[in-house]
Amino acid sequence: MTYSVAVSGASGYAGGEILRILAAHPDVEIRTVTAHSNAGQPLIQHQPHLRSLAHLTLEQTTPEVLAGHDIVFLALPHGQSGQYTDALGDTPLVVDAGADHRLESVADWDRFYGGDFHDPWVYGVPELPVAGSKQRNRLVGATRIAAPGCNASTVSLSLAPGVAAGVIDPSDIVTVLAVGPSGAGKSLKTNLLASEVLGTANPYAVGGTHRHIPEIRQALAAARPSTGSEAGSVAPDQGIRISFTPVLVPMSRGILATSTAPIAPGATDDEIRAAWEAAYGDETFVQLLPAGEFPRTADVLGANTALMGLAIDRAANRVVVVTAVDNLVKGTAGAAVQSMNIALGLAEGTALTVNGVAP
Repeated sequence: MTYSVAVSGASGYAGGEILRILAAHPDVEIRTVTAHSNAGQPLIQHQPHLRSLAHLTLEQTTPEVLAGHDIVFLALPHGQSGQYTDALGDTPLVVDAGADHRLESVADWDRFYGGDFHDPWVYGVPELPVAGSKQRNRLVGATRIAAPGCNASTVSLSLAPGVAAGVIDPSDIVTVLAVGPSGAGKSLKTNLLASEVLGTANPYAVGGTHRHIPEIRQALAAARPSTGSEAGSVAPDQGIRISFTPVLVPMSRGILATSTAPIAPGATDDEIRAAWEAAYGDETFVQLLPAGEFPRTADVLGANTALMGLAIDRAANRVVVVTAVDNLVKGTAGAAVQSMNIALGLAEGTALTVNGVAP
């Protein structure tokens, strides 16, 4: 069976990456691409690297244009997906790459985003440990999928095995992320101009203000065996606290997240490493590197792969996890397509690769 696909926000970075992956997918046909201000223009004018899709023209993003497809991907700014998802009730599968359907807590949505709250959908991070199993199991047969925030899924994947196994204390998590500006989208912003980014590193959303913080808390809460899926909206004063500092660096793609948490009392070095090995030893797209090795963002560019290195700092009594992803692939579009494959019963890795692009 060939599934018909529409992609909204097709002139942006996330939409373009979804299209790049789907263009090589044998089970889908990209029939419709949409945009707002760029509607009416050739797709190739905005995505000149997508030569195989040069025949497509950007249409206006409306529920009527998006309707009638087997699958709709929404790659829109946060807060804009809900107006379309409400009108796509007859679409068999909708995948939202925005934040509108990620959070379970109304209070968290109001605090970090604002605007209308929309019901949470199945979270699109298949490898994430959740209450004794994996998020993958919840994606089987799903009809509504919320693709993750790139920073959020990177940190959650980094620490969830330790939370699930009880070998780290999630009440004092500290994470610092080096991130590329493509994660901020394609809109023109002064702080993202080359002259502002090249040759410098700039922290932003410092002091607990970044929108991905509640998404991380929600994912880590779901990994705790004692709380399970009912703790999706766990508050920071109920056991999971995180200090989250992103730093904009001059690389167009990529995230390098260094996340640390205290070692749980009594946890041995062997038990700590075994938690991550058990979580990801059989996974294709999340790989734990051998002891003493740590990833580079260069090794995951273009790949649907999260590479992570684990260190145990006994002097500081903390576990250190360093994870590298391509924010546009494993962080967003790759996770969306991987989740789509699972939902439809297709081979999970269809159209996705573990091989990066080098140099």
